[in-house]
Amino acid sequence: MEEEKNNKIVSIIKEYLPFVLLLVAIILFKRYYYSPVYVNGDSMLNTLHNGDIMILDVVGYRHKELKRFDIVVIDSGKELIIKRVVGLPGEKIEYTDGVFYVNGKEVEDPYSDKTEDLSVTVPKGKYFVLGDNRTNSMDSRYFGPFSKKDIIGKTSFVLYPFNRTGTKK
Repeated sequence: MEEEKNNKIVSIIKEYLPFVLLLVAIILFKRYYYSPVYVNGDSMLNTLHNGDIMILDVVGYRHKELKRFDIVVIDSGKELIIKRVVGLPGEKIEYTDGVFYVNGKEVEDPYSDKTEDLSVTVPKGKYFVLGDNRTNSMDSRYFGPFSKKDIIGKTSFVLYPFNRTGTKK
């Protein structure tokens, strides 16, 4: 009787162990490598839309420097926000009459044509981020610059809705 009970337990473990291991692997992969992220609001229009589901790279971006115009997800201390990096550590960024300047040199900003005049020197170790929909965005103008530790990951791939699937720059 005892042997039959043990055989049944072993049989159940053998049957369900692969599913449990797969579930654990998925949870760990999602937590430490790639994770879905939901776009909430219109601050990144016209690039991203409210309700878009994107894939967030949680690890890969940490091994590379962030670049100007990368899309990042940030822990603002109040909520997670999705914004675009416009100012890198130590740079002076300016918007004057709709023209974007970095350290006094004009740089094309293809993501917005409605940025109010702004002049900021980004502290070393910090990043200045803006939403693409500059007139409707809570970003570094509100929260201040963010350190890399506040940045949860980098994203550019819309997974859903399917008619918008693909890389967004």
